[in-house]
Amino acid sequence: MKDGKQKRRVLWVVLLIIFSVIFFAVLELGKHTVFGWILTAVLIALFVLLRKRFLNRTGKLPRFLSWICLIALFGAILWISWPPVKAVPAVQGRNGGTTDVIHTAQGDLTGVYTKDKQVEVYAGIPYAKPPVGELRWKEPVPADPWEGVLAADHFAPMSMQTQKLPIYDSLAQIIGYHDYKISLSDNWRAPASEDSLYLNIWKPAGDVSNLPVLVYVHGGSLQTGQPWYQDYSGLGLAHEGVIVVNMGYRLGIFGFFADEELAKESPNGTTGNYGLLDQILALKWVQKNIAAFGGDPNNVTLSGESAGSACVSALCTSPLAKGLFRRVVGESSTVTAPSPAHSFRSYDAALAGSAGTKKRYNVSTIEELRAIPAEKLASEMDFHHHITIDGYVLTETPYESYAKGIHNEEAQMHGYNRDEAAPFILFSQGNLKNYEKKVRAFFKDSYADRILEIFPASTNEEARENWAHINNIVLFTYGHWCWERQALKNNIPTYVYYFTKQNGRLSAWHSGEEVYLYGNIPEGSALYDSDDRELSRIWLQYFKNYIAAGDPNGSGLPRWEKSSGNGKVLRLDSQISVQDAPYQDAYKVMDDMYGFGD
Repeated sequence: MKDGKQKRRVLWVVLLIIFSVIFFAVLELGKHTVFGWILTAVLIALFVLLRKRFLNRTGKLPRFLSWICLIALFGAILWISWPPVKAVPAVQGRNGGTTDVIHTAQGDLTGVYTKDKQVEVYAGIPYAKPPVGELRWKEPVPADPWEGVLAADHFAPMSMQTQKLPIYDSLAQIIGYHDYKISLSDNWRAPASEDSLYLNIWKPAGDVSNLPVLVYVHGGSLQTGQPWYQDYSGLGLAHEGVIVVNMGYRLGIFGFFADEELAKESPNGTTGNYGLLDQILALKWVQKNIAAFGGDPNNVTLSGESAGSACVSALCTSPLAKGLFRRVVGESSTVTAPSPAHSFRSYDAALAGSAGTKKRYNVSTIEELRAIPAEKLASEMDFHHHITIDGYVLTETPYESYAKGIHNEEAQMHGYNRDEAAPFILFSQGNLKNYEKKVRAFFKDSYADRILEIFPASTNEEARENWAHINNIVLFTYGHWCWERQALKNNIPTYVYYFTKQNGRLSAWHSGEEVYLYGNIPEGSALYDSDDRELSRIWLQYFKNYIAAGDPNGSGLPRWEKSSGNGKVLRLDSQISVQDAPYQDAYKVMDDMYGFGD
């Protein structure tokens, strides 16, 4: 009898420990407030006290109900301590104070110094009127002037998008990025809003002038993302004497919704490319105002990653973007292939998507659709996140423009990573049973036969690896292969990279290169070693040189030859080397299938 009672006590203690660990883990991963931690600790203490005084004297049912009450009360605590929405500061942690006043065309503003006072950061500068109400789905309008001095010390909300629960983001950091840090200082959520057309600037501290400028477009499938993420922050380049600008732009249905009624009410007959129009207006703002920050408006490079790179490649052939930048950098996406793999659709397909949206919301007019709250419309992001040919921003496909010699850039730097497709096929892996069927869904008829000859599979491992390679080709690398040849045809100096470096974080997955390229590997991170830091140092120098003068090469750097059509790329790894571009046999199949060059 005594042994049975002792076992029950041990079991009770073990269960309490397990529940306590789970409770506090949920609080941490869900970014709940410190108040929630305190309430949970009090709840557990009361549970122990009441259990000891009363429940051990009663039967099994009350003891069982006590656990149910514990869990229910914890659920109430989760609701009470839900993380509040809070603007993201321009400088994380302690900043170095307020900058001098900067005079722009719309008004005066101040930013903040980084802690070491080496960089000035200006966040949340309005470049357009809020695209809300009657301005939803209209061309962006320049921001109104403001009175007084604007304190540009916090980033504006990210553009309206569907937001996952904080616990989901935490798990992504643990499983995908491997860089999660336990902290009680990050128990809040970043805001999202339809009012998001603001830009941010990083500049070297002090009185500077005529510095080269980089304007960056963030990725996120034209559905998600924000302009303040640390990997592509302007801090690294600002330390190297480059002024960096990035911006929020309309995403999803707010940025890429096309409708005939909208085209009719537009003075330019446009619809469907509002996100691109935002980027163009931001570039115009830079032309007008960047000299006030010490930048040279005649030396602007436009860069982007993933969907941001797709936008960059589109702006290279937009008549509206002519003269707004000189050079471009594209990471891991383009829309220059004869049939772009993603982030792009025909105008007819874009208009057809409008009918489905109206039907889902039981409306028949744009006026009714504008009356629907942005938070509700955000769920339409999956249906509307594609650049289109609207006759205004883009008069034809980029492929057609390049074929005619029409382009805005005078130099290109672009490339891709070894394992681009890895995160996109995590839950759709190839195996010997489904491999051929998957290939034939991508490639029709004899083209599938040719691909299967290039990538034969006789084991599950071969099928899995080959399926990853094919996704790399179709979704990412082939577009860059097209862009490189289009540049050669138009005598545009082009530098192509192939990033393959492994590390403890994202390695060579999609977006894994950004923290290297932008010089933002955290100093204390054990996820990167000395080889990673040396590669980042070299690549940052290449980047700085290219932004400044259109040629990445410089003293002490391995030579990076511009493309000559010989199929060579610069491989970026622990050892920097020149190698053949991967997948060239498969590209021949893609060329034949899509008619490249015809």
